[in-house]
Amino acid sequence: MTACLRLEPAQPQYRDAMAALFRDVCRGGDALPFTEDTSDELFDAMWLAPGIQSFVALDGGEVAGMYKLNANFPGRASHVSSATFLVSPNLQGRGIGGAMLRDALAKATAQGFRSMQFNFVVSTNAPAVALYQKHGFAIAGTLPGAFHHTELGYVDAYVMTRAL
Repeated sequence: MTACLRLEPAQPQYRDAMAALFRDVCRGGDALPFTEDTSDELFDAMWLAPGIQSFVALDGGEVAGMYKLNANFPGRASHVSSATFLVSPNLQGRGIGGAMLRDALAKATAQGFRSMQFNFVVSTNAPAVALYQKHGFAIAGTLPGAFHHTELGYVDAYVMTRAL
C-alpha cells in the first residue's frame, strides 16, 4: 500500500477529481455499468447528494480512490449495506482497494448494518472478486451476460455478500 494513504469523507474540493476518476474507470469498460459520458448531474446524485456517504483515498493529497457506503435498499432491507469502490487505474494493485474495503466494513458495522451486499460485481474483474472473497464475501448469485465488457462482450456479473 502507498505509504501516505489517508481516507476521509469526500469534500467539495475533491468533486472534480472524483468525477475524473469515475470517468476514467468507466472508460475502461471492464468494471462499472456506467459509461464515461454519464452526466455531471447523475454523478453528483450518485456520489455527492445529501445523505450519501462518500469517501476519498488520498495519496499525497491526490485522489487515488473513492468509495461510497449506503443501505442497499430502504425500508425492510435497510439493514443490508452496500458499497461501490473505485481505484485510479494507474494505482491499482497497491492496496488502496483493500484499505477502502476494510474502512467501509468497519463503518458499516459501526452503523449497525447486519451485512454488506454488492449487487453487481463484473465476473471478469478478477482483482475485485479476489479482494472481496479474501474479506469474506461469497458469490450469492450470477447474473448471466449482465455486463457488456468493452473487450470481451457480454460477461456475467455477481451478487456478492457477507455478514457483518
